[in-house]
Amino acid sequence: MAIGDCADDQDLRAAWSVFCQQLQAAGDLTFKDHNPANAIQRADAFRFLTQNLGQAFDLALETRDSKYPMLHAFCTPSRKLGGDAADLTYQQAWIDGEQVYKVSGQIGSARFLNFTLQGQRPEIQPNTGWPSLHEPFGDIPEVNLFGRDLQLNDDGSFVLFIGGERQGPNWLPTTSATRKLFIRQGFDSWDETPTTLSIERLDMDAPRPLPTPQRMIESMQWAGDFLSGMMRDWPDHPYQYSGGIVDPGCINAFPPDQSANTLDDKKRGRLAAHMCWAIAEDEALIVEFDTHDGFWMVSLGGAFMNSMDFLYRPISYTPARTKVDSDNKVRLILSSTDPSYHNWLDTQGFAAGNLTYRNLLSQATTTFATKLVKKSELASVLPVESCVVSSTQRTEELLARFRGVQQRYFG
Repeated sequence: MAIGDCADDQDLRAAWSVFCQQLQAAGDLTFKDHNPANAIQRADAFRFLTQNLGQAFDLALETRDSKYPMLHAFCTPSRKLGGDAADLTYQQAWIDGEQVYKVSGQIGSARFLNFTLQGQRPEIQPNTGWPSLHEPFGDIPEVNLFGRDLQLNDDGSFVLFIGGERQGPNWLPTTSATRKLFIRQGFDSWDETPTTLSIERLDMDAPRPLPTPQRMIESMQWAGDFLSGMMRDWPDHPYQYSGGIVDPGCINAFPPDQSANTLDDKKRGRLAAHMCWAIAEDEALIVEFDTHDGFWMVSLGGAFMNSMDFLYRPISYTPARTKVDSDNKVRLILSSTDPSYHNWLDTQGFAAGNLTYRNLLSQATTTFATKLVKKSELASVLPVESCVVSSTQRTEELLARFRGVQQRYFG
């Protein structure tokens, strides 16, 4: 047997060749100007690419058929994408507006749970003139449901219907443009458990068809465009098209317009602010804000806005895991080495990156301040009562993180 013995051989080979060319071109984008020219961050850029190579065909092929829906985990401890937050989990299922779906679940104790239906993905975002972010992003939120609004059975189980006529209290309507179910869970303390979920189409009565050569060719095209777009758009797209929320020219400080609070953000149940940072090996950056009501989270990202290693390192904080000073201010310390203060954000030797604040379930705002100092000056500029930790306490905190993150993803 050889190439050409099957009628589709040449088309399949040509499509794969194009995909490989796109992958090579995507690799060249690891050297973009936004990625600092140091060994760790160059390697991290290729890691960003290879992690998403691992999910490209899950999105393009394995979960793509909306008549045979599957939940797909976007981000995990070993896969980062889309400016992800360390304390959020993300799942999606490709769906459509013609089918009726049933999502079955067992409620967990995560502080935040949100189901959003995403609609059309226009080339240009409405009322902005901005091009859409690469696939599978850029689609428009249609409707959502928070976990607090679910009607639960006595044992904590529930069923959520999507599409068709209303069935029971838990229901989300679809439109002709509906294309995706997007699910986020947000965690505060390390002992919180995830909501377990599954999805099915109501009238499934046969196995999913095997991919045809044409379907395989289409998936190669989609996967190639996904990887090319991903490497092209991060962090360039938010830097250029955030309307000042993300400003790469404003280093180690939050831009003046520091909170994203658009209609789409309200539909997603969030408020956000963003800062680009750059610190030297002997420096530390103090990020300060007033403590406030609501469920907030702060998360460190690398040059491509992908979250840093949140399984082994303290790169994120939430209210339950943060020490607040006596003046009711939160002070987080970005540093490449442990400063022996509780609220340490480990930059893990990166020279530059991104930091994102999110406030969920509330529209409360806060005020940010930053101060860049030498590591040796921390004790003189921080309040005397700022919580310090011993090496033993730090080890205990890191183990709690390690076990808590695993529980979120692996049970």
